[in-house]
Amino acid sequence: MITKPTIDRIMEAIDIVEVVGEFVQLKKRGANYVGLSPFSNERTPSFTVSPAKGIFKDFSSGKGGSAVTFLMELEKFTYPEALKWLAKKYGIEVEETVESSENKEEENHRESLMIVSGYAAKFFHESLLETEEGQNIGLSYFKERGFSNETIKKFELGYSPDQWEAFTGKALKEGYQQQFLEETGLSVKRDNGTLYDRYRGRVMFPIHSFTGRVIAFGGRTLKTDKNVPKYVNSPESEIYHKSNILYGLYFAKKAIRDEDNCYLVEGYADVLSVHQAGIENVVASSGTSLTVEQIRLIGRFTKNVTILYDGDAAGIKASLRGLDMILEEGLNVKVVLFPDGHDPDSYVRLVGTSAFKSHIDKNRKDFILYKTDILLKEAGNDPIRRADVIREIVESIAKIPDSIKASVFIKECSHILEIDERALLSELNKMRLTKAKKDSQQQANRQIEPSDYLPPEELSLEPTVKKDDSNQEREIIRLLLLYGNKMIDWDGIANTYIGPFMIAELGDVEFDHPVSKKFVELYAKEVENGILPEEQFFIHFPDKEIVDISVTLLATKYTLSENWYEMHKILVPDEQMNMKATILGAIFHLKKQKVGKILDGLRGELQKVENEADTEILLTQYMHMKKVEKSISDYLGSVILK
Repeated sequence: MITKPTIDRIMEAIDIVEVVGEFVQLKKRGANYVGLSPFSNERTPSFTVSPAKGIFKDFSSGKGGSAVTFLMELEKFTYPEALKWLAKKYGIEVEETVESSENKEEENHRESLMIVSGYAAKFFHESLLETEEGQNIGLSYFKERGFSNETIKKFELGYSPDQWEAFTGKALKEGYQQQFLEETGLSVKRDNGTLYDRYRGRVMFPIHSFTGRVIAFGGRTLKTDKNVPKYVNSPESEIYHKSNILYGLYFAKKAIRDEDNCYLVEGYADVLSVHQAGIENVVASSGTSLTVEQIRLIGRFTKNVTILYDGDAAGIKASLRGLDMILEEGLNVKVVLFPDGHDPDSYVRLVGTSAFKSHIDKNRKDFILYKTDILLKEAGNDPIRRADVIREIVESIAKIPDSIKASVFIKECSHILEIDERALLSELNKMRLTKAKKDSQQQANRQIEPSDYLPPEELSLEPTVKKDDSNQEREIIRLLLLYGNKMIDWDGIANTYIGPFMIAELGDVEFDHPVSKKFVELYAKEVENGILPEEQFFIHFPDKEIVDISVTLLATKYTLSENWYEMHKILVPDEQMNMKATILGAIFHLKKQKVGKILDGLRGELQKVENEADTEILLTQYMHMKKVEKSISDYLGSVILK
């Protein structure tokens, strides 16, 4: 368990904009920062970070909280894991009350897989650098490829000994469980139940998560036997889903954000060589076809992708259709080709950093124009094939969500294809109309539920008198969070804080909404203990429900611009101008709702009661509550006609 002084040091060091900015491209907007949600697919930013409050709020998914909560939601960290990640980031030594048993076994299943993978990375790295076999075979290979000691260390490159149980035997001896060795794919079970190493005699490329932890491996054989697969990769597991991972992204994300561009290559060696040459904004799909999830990962940091292909024409042609997905996600795609026989790895080693960058700058082409050029050359003078090319190009342009950008490409392609621009626009509109009809049909075919067209009260066969007062209860919590630690400045009341005052005034009110009730009880308990809790107390509270309601009520999706009044000459009422009306209004509105519910209940009982004595008691209670309701209404300045 991490000690409280350590937690306090971590919390003091956190800059939430800095932490979230490692995962989301943020832009300043007024006092806050905004970006695209990392939790859902969106094109208009609804993700907000407030540095003043130290919170984030994602309005598309509803998630929100502190920097710790963000890591827990995004990376599925436990609370201690998130704290340790932050401690490492800010160079804070973690003190724990008991010795950590991470190197043996964790209660958390996912963390156990992480620990085993981390241990394996260390084993392979040490095997590469410290064993004779590793140095003669693995290290020699990496040196021949031109990788420096710094690159080998940074990417934790390794070597798996050419023995059946070198890794597995040591791991079991060290106390790592067979279950986790199997699940990570590091070890394979024989028919007799024993285990053997998956990666034997291979150089190892660890694959890192978004936060830098090893979650999988790619192992390359150095043998020339054609029956031996060149690469063996980790199987899918709880911690590794290859469609969601880009090799090198952990090391590239800052450079991608700074350069506002991402270079996309094919393999591990391409990433390492280009990164080593000082071009750090480079990632790879690691031999798998590019997925929508991978594209969206890039889209968190930049809208500009540059594909670095090798000179293989067949490979280029095969990948063209897949790149349409990048256009669909609203990213700008450029393509760079290298001379025949070269890939990014070999070319950067041949010509060096400066010439490599120069080649990219001179040969960069927009994907649409590049695709047009490639397909036209292939079609030659065949009119049927040229017509198919035109249709395929327009299909790609139709995938671009930005209509202005699409019209620019139509104009340029009109010139290249030697076809009237209006004809291309007509074809584009047909395709978009067909897609719109298809989407509309899918929506129409969706099974219609009664709730789609009936108000909630009509879904029940029995009438209801239930009144929802959860919003008014949440308003009380919002005011406690914002103003609970401010002094009362009305009616001559002195030395009294708003928070304790509200708690006292609401002593006769029973909160119905479970989370609201929990919050108010927690606030009251702190006040009883002589503590006036501030918003940070609730933002960092261990109970997720408390954190969620606090962040939701503290965050706002919309803020007025600083020059609003100058532009529109419209004054927007400020609730702080009359705190008496704000605080007492909220209290009495809630009380009025509660009294209304009591009156509804009494009316229901009066309709059912048969005993005259009980009727008299209920009537007395009813008349009393009506007087209470009237006194509240008089304060609120309203008239009830009943």
